[in-house]
Amino acid sequence: MSELRLSFLFLLFISIPLKVIYAQYINTERTVLLKLKQQLGNPPALGSWNSSSSPCDWPEINCTANSVTEVHLGNKNITVRIPPTICDLKNLTFLDLFNNYIPGEFPTLYNCSKLQFLYLSQNYFVGPIPDDIDRLSTLVYLDISGNNFSGNIPPSIGRLSQLQTLYIYQNQFNGTFPKEIGDLPNLEFLLMAYNGFVPMNIPPEFGQIRKLRYIWMTKTNLIGEIPESFNNLSSLEHVDLSRNSLEGPIPSRLFSLKNLTLVYLFDNKLSGEIPKAVDALNLVEIDLSVNNLTGSIPEDFGKLQYLEFLNLFSNQLTGELPASIGLLPALRDFRVFHNKLTGVLPPEFGLHSKLEGFEVSQNQFSGQLPENLCAGGALQGVVAHTNNFSGQVPKSLGNCPTLRTFQLHNNKFSGEIPQGLWRTFNLSTLMLSNNSFSGKLPSEIAWNMSRVEISDNEFSGEIPPGIASWSNLVVFQASNNFLSGKIPKEITNLSRLIALLLDGNDFSGELPSEIISWRSLTTLDLSNNKLSGEIPAAIGSLPDLLNLDLSENQFSGEIPPEIGNLKLTSLNLSSNQLVGGIPNQLDNLAYENSFLNNTDLCADEPILKLPDCYSKFHEPQKLSSKYLAMIIALAILVSLVILLLTLFLVRDYSRKKGVQYLVTWKLTSFQRLNFTEGNILSNLTDNNLIGSGGSGKVYRIFINLSGESVAVKKIWNTKKLDHKLEKEFLAEVEILGNIRHSNIVKLLCCISSEESKLLVYEYMEKQSLDRWLHGNKRRSMSGMSSAYHAVLDWPKRLQIAVGAAQGLCYMHHECPTPIIHRDVKSSNILLDSEYKAKIADFGLAKMLTRHASSHTMSAVAGSFGYLAPEYAYTTKVNAKVDVYSFGVVLLELVTGREANSADEDMNLVEWVWQQFSEDKPMDEILDPEVKEPSYLEEMIMVFKVGIVCTHVSPSSRPSMKEVLHVLRSCCQEDGYGAKKWGSTLT
Repeated sequence: MSELRLSFLFLLFISIPLKVIYAQYINTERTVLLKLKQQLGNPPALGSWNSSSSPCDWPEINCTANSVTEVHLGNKNITVRIPPTICDLKNLTFLDLFNNYIPGEFPTLYNCSKLQFLYLSQNYFVGPIPDDIDRLSTLVYLDISGNNFSGNIPPSIGRLSQLQTLYIYQNQFNGTFPKEIGDLPNLEFLLMAYNGFVPMNIPPEFGQIRKLRYIWMTKTNLIGEIPESFNNLSSLEHVDLSRNSLEGPIPSRLFSLKNLTLVYLFDNKLSGEIPKAVDALNLVEIDLSVNNLTGSIPEDFGKLQYLEFLNLFSNQLTGELPASIGLLPALRDFRVFHNKLTGVLPPEFGLHSKLEGFEVSQNQFSGQLPENLCAGGALQGVVAHTNNFSGQVPKSLGNCPTLRTFQLHNNKFSGEIPQGLWRTFNLSTLMLSNNSFSGKLPSEIAWNMSRVEISDNEFSGEIPPGIASWSNLVVFQASNNFLSGKIPKEITNLSRLIALLLDGNDFSGELPSEIISWRSLTTLDLSNNKLSGEIPAAIGSLPDLLNLDLSENQFSGEIPPEIGNLKLTSLNLSSNQLVGGIPNQLDNLAYENSFLNNTDLCADEPILKLPDCYSKFHEPQKLSSKYLAMIIALAILVSLVILLLTLFLVRDYSRKKGVQYLVTWKLTSFQRLNFTEGNILSNLTDNNLIGSGGSGKVYRIFINLSGESVAVKKIWNTKKLDHKLEKEFLAEVEILGNIRHSNIVKLLCCISSEESKLLVYEYMEKQSLDRWLHGNKRRSMSGMSSAYHAVLDWPKRLQIAVGAAQGLCYMHHECPTPIIHRDVKSSNILLDSEYKAKIADFGLAKMLTRHASSHTMSAVAGSFGYLAPEYAYTTKVNAKVDVYSFGVVLLELVTGREANSADEDMNLVEWVWQQFSEDKPMDEILDPEVKEPSYLEEMIMVFKVGIVCTHVSPSSRPSMKEVLHVLRSCCQEDGYGAKKWGSTLT
């Protein structure tokens, strides 16, 4: 009977259609997914998930054999944790949660017994990787990059024996990573970059990963040497170990890896010689730049038949270039600049490949340039300056239409420049200074030429009238040649000129008077010629002129009064035949040596060492004895009255303040003053106090009845000399007392005693940018003016950014002695009544010589949130620390956030870079108070400038000159476009 029952059940089972069984299974998986949708908060992006259709038809679901195997939930705006019920999909092999807002710790997915591909990148995960991660034993692909995971990488990760790809870059790991990663036999891609691990050596065990093709460990705090075991990585294609602290030699057989296609080892501290066993025939790119490599370039590099990029710049390499490198058939970019290489260049360079970039500057090469650099018809740049090259420029380079930049300055070249080179179609930069080139200037040059530098050569003849066609020229430097004749009026057609230097030639005649077209000109140097006639008054109408040198000529007549209206930082009119009174604005100690050897010059009320104009042009008249007696009697009477008043004043003042203030104060002026030290000293009261800081108090003092006021910074008031504050005082006086710029706060005078130092500045009506941006957000601040609750609109913010950049650009690039501020921040950017920005507070600034690349500071100074990262580990600083701090200010302007708010877990730069790396929408980043569609493009551009300025690597930051150029391009009324920041070729 039982056998009959079993037979009946079996017949009943096989009679059920397979379609019904499938429907039941689908219903189970659909139920799981609909429950998952509910647990995720019913995201709108999952609107197609419903109870009436098969999950296999949903866009986010893939099925295999009618069962769900893949779930794609990337970019679905998920904001809650992933429930473990997702593992009820028993055949799930692929789970993608990329780019959401998922919080919490590593998700519990241990019941996903068949999971092979797990994408968790670009979310908000926190905490460590679980110690039992090996329970996901079937994983082939694991991507957790772009999160906030921290702690250690557990050793158990080495037990994921099927793992082929491991992406853990851009997290917050601050512990260690295990040597057990070397136990992963199938691993091909290992990406661990941008994590703050504790300082660690690369485990030798990594050399056991025989299938490894790609390793990326940029900025992972690596130390020590690259292990010799890397020689065993025979499948390796890409190595990037940049921005660490590696040292020692490169493993001797690293380049014998047969399939290596890309090597990055830059920004480390590697030392030792480049290995000589180089026979990796499939190498495409070698980048060992910015290290401390020594020794010669291996001969075997010439065997790399597929090599396209060879970057060895900024090392300590010596010896000659192997001739075989010139034979490489695929070579496109060759960059070995800034080394100590010698000898002649291989003559075959460019003949066998389509060479695009050729940069060999700052070495000790000699001989001639290779003749065939442009033979491939693709050459864009030749950068060979600062060597010992000689001979003539190859004629073939005069027929190279792709050439964009040609830099041969500081060599020993001679002869004439090939005529075709001047007119090369795409050429924009021609830099030939400090050689022995000869010949005449051409009437026509390339249409795109913006920079011509031919100083310190032997060019002769006149400037041709055809110079009017050099319409795109921005810089023309032709100092110290044998040029002669008149300066043609056609040169005034060059309306884009910023710098014109024709000094040290043999020009004669008068200057053209139509120079009003030079409205962009900042530097004009015509000194040491034979120019004559009067100085054109139109020079005083050039709005941007900062440096004017007309010395060592034969100019006559009076100095045009219009020149007094210029905001000149340097002026030299010495050794001419000028007469009459100098403009009153120029009678200033800043121009002390500007009028030497002009015997007939004078000043109305001389401050400089010039005769008084009145006494010079008026003979003194003799007084009768009667008038003389009356004058003497009146003088005695006045003196007695003054003496009595003084005694009363002294007694009264001594009772209140102490007599020492009347006898010990010394005033040193830098401008014409309409007040005395008495005006200042008598008003240093708490009623006039407007601020205080680490170096003293700041007062606003009214100096006349019309309401004009000054700002007074009292550096200290103690009998015990504070040497730190003394240094700050001396630095500020030294810098501000000798510079003049419309975007740098004006120091009027200093008043000093043995106990106190006072700096008197022009008063800035709108006070600091910091108060306008953040004042209304600081509820704890008392006494805040209601004006600071107003919103600083975007046009004003952009105007402030450009103004502050102009001040810093002047400090870095145009001062006779460059200045590093070291404390650029929004509270040190002051605003006048028209919101014009001025850089202030130079107490931390240091002055550097023009040719110094860095300067050693005894201690780190500056303000948290604005400090460049290199400040934390080095006392060597350069102008890039100011660029970083200014980038923070730009980010404040576009985001409205504070640089270092106590309410935030990270400072502004960290927050912005996180948003940027996660590709967050700009709507979530820009300040909503000023964000408008018409300003969006400008705000995004300024945001990008701030991103570039705050790059962790100083060498990747632009100069202030480049920053200013791009910010000006943001202004709607300006017409010049932004210049790309990149290699020397751009």
